[in-house]
Amino acid sequence: MKIYIKTYGCQMNERDSEACAGMLVEKGHSIVDSEEEADVLIFNTCSVRELAERKAIGKIGIMKKLKKLNPDLIIGVMGCMAQNLGEALLKKLPHVDFLIGTGQLHKLPDILESIAAERHQAALLEESPEVLTGMATHFYGRENPLFAYIAITRGCNRYCSYCIVPYVRGREISRDIPDVVQEVKKLVDSGVREIMLLGQNVAAFGLNGDTNPPPEGVSPFADLLHELNKIEGLKRIRFTSPYPSYFNDKLIDAIATLPKVCHNLHLPLQSGSNRILKKMNRQYTAEQYLTIVNKLKSRIPDMTFSTDVIVGFPDETEEDFNATRNLMNIVDYDNAFIFKYSPREGTPAAKMADQVPLEIKEKRNEILLKDLAVRSERQNRELIGSTQEVLIEGPSKRNPKRWSGRASNAKMVIFTPEPSMQIGGLAKIKIHRATKASLFGDITD
Repeated sequence: MKIYIKTYGCQMNERDSEACAGMLVEKGHSIVDSEEEADVLIFNTCSVRELAERKAIGKIGIMKKLKKLNPDLIIGVMGCMAQNLGEALLKKLPHVDFLIGTGQLHKLPDILESIAAERHQAALLEESPEVLTGMATHFYGRENPLFAYIAITRGCNRYCSYCIVPYVRGREISRDIPDVVQEVKKLVDSGVREIMLLGQNVAAFGLNGDTNPPPEGVSPFADLLHELNKIEGLKRIRFTSPYPSYFNDKLIDAIATLPKVCHNLHLPLQSGSNRILKKMNRQYTAEQYLTIVNKLKSRIPDMTFSTDVIVGFPDETEEDFNATRNLMNIVDYDNAFIFKYSPREGTPAAKMADQVPLEIKEKRNEILLKDLAVRSERQNRELIGSTQEVLIEGPSKRNPKRWSGRASNAKMVIFTPEPSMQIGGLAKIKIHRATKASLFGDITD
């Protein structure tokens, strides 16, 4: 069958879609790029924000027209929204044939085969630890064959008061180190040179769901980084998203000393106000967060940071907001995902009093975005004259006479290639010009 997969949401959802595509291709199906040529439409959905849910429901609703034109068309919904709304979604969208929750994604080929044979509605919503190891398949039609996502943990035990993830992704589970190493080696053999390790709380890898900060000297995630760093042919290791309190000296030392671990870290902050952090059930203070950042900067002077921030959390005052703005400027993030707080039904924060008006959220969001733009442009200008080691990705999309690649700090670098250059190799580029989005330079020894 010809299958079209539409993905909403985070990098974990992207990875889930890719794994599902790989499993379906192994079963003899093909992945297509348009809804019109497909025999099966699968929507991998997100529930983290209400807007993402509304967009997915709206899109799936429109597909009723396609099904009228083609009654044999199979429509499925998988992922967080399927898990969150459950069988009520089948009643709301009766033209949907099946639902698969986040714990049953590894069974997609089987349920699709069953639906095609028997034409009945079905919903698989139970949790299963098998989903983590059962989703190690990759689809080799990726847009960037040098890069791959690797899911190493699944679920979350943190229960931040605003977040629905623990309810739709289940309890935290981790893979074994040899299992991850084997998957990465296979990818490297296929041409992958850079990996992104994924998890709702990726730094809690191997800690069996313990929400307490690990003792000094204990970091299974650091142990994993050491093993992956040994893999011949692998050039770069990135990871997201870690919870700040898991950054002990052992993990910081691994990031600082392992040459393949990139010097760009996504470290979610959410708020710079201790009062709001407590209401969010984030188990660190602004001071503790800054201590971790300063340790990383001390060990890795060229480290760059990105983050997640929520503005307009219930009862956020101007003083709370200014604490966030101040801390963001102190850390000097070069990128940030700034969200206006959106209540999610079923979370404690949705029931909190003193919800902040939308116009105040929008104003605060705009202030932080402007700050970010100023910082990003300044930081790129400060890199003029520096030499960046770049993983070569090939011809630039805008100008094929030039090539592009990313530096360890995640900056996009544009340069004129040499005839002997190979895609997937590393090159040192001296930067002579910078814009808000990119660095430009020449090859140097």
